[in-house]
Amino acid sequence: MGFSLIDHVVVAAYLLSIVAFGIWRGGKQKSAQDYFLGKESIPWWAVCFSIVAAETSALTVISIPGLAYLTNLNFLQLTFGYLLGRIAVSFLLLPSYYKGELSTAYAFLESRFGYKTRRFASIVFLFTRVAADGVRLFATAIPLKLVMDIDYPTAILILALVALAYTSLGGVRGVIWVDAFQMVIYLGGAVAAAVVMISSHAEGWSGITRAAAEAGKFGILNLSFENFFAQPYTLLAGILGGCFLSMASHGTDQLIVQRLLTTKSLADGRRALIGSGVIIVVQFAMFLTVGLLMYGHYNGASISSLGLSRADEVFPKFIIEGLPEGLSGLIIAGLLAAALSTLSGSMSSMSSSIVLDLYRPIFGANMSDERALRISRYFTVMFCGILVGSAFFFMNSDQAVVELALSIASFTYGGLLGTFLLGVLFKRPRQEDALAGFVAGILVMVTVITLKLVAWTWFTLTGVLATILVGILLTSLSRKSISS
Repeated sequence: MGFSLIDHVVVAAYLLSIVAFGIWRGGKQKSAQDYFLGKESIPWWAVCFSIVAAETSALTVISIPGLAYLTNLNFLQLTFGYLLGRIAVSFLLLPSYYKGELSTAYAFLESRFGYKTRRFASIVFLFTRVAADGVRLFATAIPLKLVMDIDYPTAILILALVALAYTSLGGVRGVIWVDAFQMVIYLGGAVAAAVVMISSHAEGWSGITRAAAEAGKFGILNLSFENFFAQPYTLLAGILGGCFLSMASHGTDQLIVQRLLTTKSLADGRRALIGSGVIIVVQFAMFLTVGLLMYGHYNGASISSLGLSRADEVFPKFIIEGLPEGLSGLIIAGLLAAALSTLSGSMSSMSSSIVLDLYRPIFGANMSDERALRISRYFTVMFCGILVGSAFFFMNSDQAVVELALSIASFTYGGLLGTFLLGVLFKRPRQEDALAGFVAGILVMVTVITLKLVAWTWFTLTGVLATILVGILLTSLSRKSISS
């Protein structure tokens, strides 16, 4: 087995068809609102699939099986928190987003606190998305590098250009419909890989999983309280950390909120968001299981003995070397497509945020729809280039890409979510209190992460608490000074 000419043709044909499909489904846009929101005409189930595909990228498809290969199933504890977090967002934050004509997540902050808060949140989102999705773009390049025997910079450029093609021409409608299709493909690929590994072993499931079972890799729950805040995958850290991380990523990150705003109603938005949480639990379980199957397939061999430099390369290695001709190409194509979904969504969400939150309020209050649409496409191209540069920066990191990306997001997620919760749960905080709390949350997280005071799963919750406490304290002090 190996990556044959047929496999290369399958990958090339798939990527070209994805571009064509995205442009076709996107249709013709007449304004920036249409380009970024799709006229709120997309069914909830397509948005649900798109959310899953957008947050999956290559991090889940590549890094999660590799993580299970090295450790166990403890990461699955986070997905329970992910589902709880989406339920909380559906009832705490989504109702506010569907009031009035909100175009981005940060428009809510303007209506609650003022334009300065909206602008600051948008800028923070842009910097976070550039860093986190630079890691994701690098992760996407791993299988392409192995398949085509090219270097990482070349692989990164190829993938960025493919994502740019249908994002800039198809708008958010094209992005969402491509995502929905891609989710089906990459999940089918994971199932196919598992079936091949199980069926190729003489003793089937029991035989191929024996090595993982003997190594204690089937443990899901970690009830340990030893070094409590230093362990990332205990039950409480997983549920609380996953819950607040999901609330931040799906309630305050424009990458996801943009998709929710394309649905027709609040009820449809809730269906899409909660449904994505259920799918994510199943999906993570599937990819973690693939990692354990590979552990049995390779007889528990170390990463270095397999000729690899990092665990993220184990699954791509199996796809290329262990699958039948044709199927290997289809799974690699689905893997690349899953990763492209996040990149395209990132380009679209960043350009929407900079146009609708920053550029238009300052420079284009009376801008025509045609000019706004043209500028939106210019910004999409610009962010494509910025993401490429960010991916180059993270190429030499030794940390698993899934943990690296989530750690980066945690620098600002706590401040973002804390500011939103200040606006939703408390009536008294003013714009100055919210901004000060926001900044405090970020500074606390910089300190916590730099000094490694807690495990990464505690990052977002720590930032949220710091933001809310500072905001409430300043609110109380200002009221006392006014009353005195």
